Amino acid sequence: MAQNTTVSVPANTWTQLTDADVINITFQNISSNFVLIKATADTSAPTDKSGAVRYNPGQGERFVAVSDLFPGVAGADRVWAWAEENSIVMVSHA
Repeated sequence: MAQNTTVSVPANTWTQLTDADVINITFQNISSNFVLIKATADTSAPTDKSGAVRYNPGQGERFVAVSDLFPGVAGADRVWAWAEENSIVMVSHA
């Protein structure tokens, strides 16, 4: 399902940014601290931080293919965020 919203990311918890399988995504870290972004090929949350990409405040991606961000994750279609402090991420996808 398409969405254009902000997602609250509780501290030390992988939080799904996507609410369906996605091909392309736009997101931006609108918090004052960094967030880690990671993809999976299903609705199961990541179990560790390895392979995650760090996005500092104000950083993000604009209409990028999830498979381009995470080419090593076969079938990547769900995107997750993790942060050390409560955070907010803007996300938009079709």
